[in-house]
Amino acid sequence: MTHPTGSAPILQTFDDETRQLVRLAAVVTAGDERAIRDAVAAARETIRASWVEELLLQTYLFAGFPRALNAMREWRRVHPVSEPDGDARTMQQWRIDGERTCAAVYGTMYERLRDNIRDLHERLDDWMITEGYGKVLSRPGLDLPRRELCIVAACAAANQDRQLHSHLHGARNVGVAPAVISAAIDALADIIGNTRHEAARMLWARVKGK
Repeated sequence: MTHPTGSAPILQTFDDETRQLVRLAAVVTAGDERAIRDAVAAARETIRASWVEELLLQTYLFAGFPRALNAMREWRRVHPVSEPDGDARTMQQWRIDGERTCAAVYGTMYERLRDNIRDLHERLDDWMITEGYGKVLSRPGLDLPRRELCIVAACAAANQDRQLHSHLHGARNVGVAPAVISAAIDALADIIGNTRHEAARMLWARVKGK
């Protein structure tokens, strides 16, 4: 899933379905109850159900269980039956997949990331790999480039600029074209507000300049 320098990006166009998915990621991360209800209801008509469910499942990593549960509850109002899961991996496989996915996202910074997180706490490193990148972000149902765009949206909405910086790099590393990342950030302007939007644009400009 890594995107070697000079090769064609995997996600080269920002189609409307991806746009709606990215906007939904920002709303469920930082919106109020009414905004989440309206956005989730609209998603039924604009985004395939499997993508919505994968986004809502990964929301707990970036916005906490309460928001993930509340958003999924609203989704069940309009889409009562869960999508077929298709994920029968073991915990051992979660770890293998997690290491592979995390390495794809962080590229040359992967080993440094692991060292830094272990310095914080060894359990955080274990949970990041097994739980976050393995169990959740390596699931089938939504491709990694779109997952990364949704993480960018969540971090921008939640004022988490350190993680936003990492995942802007991560989106490029897993094959999202720079123009698509720019379009994704601009698609959030009316949701996250002018101040946050401008901060995200400036951070992205610095990332692109490296």
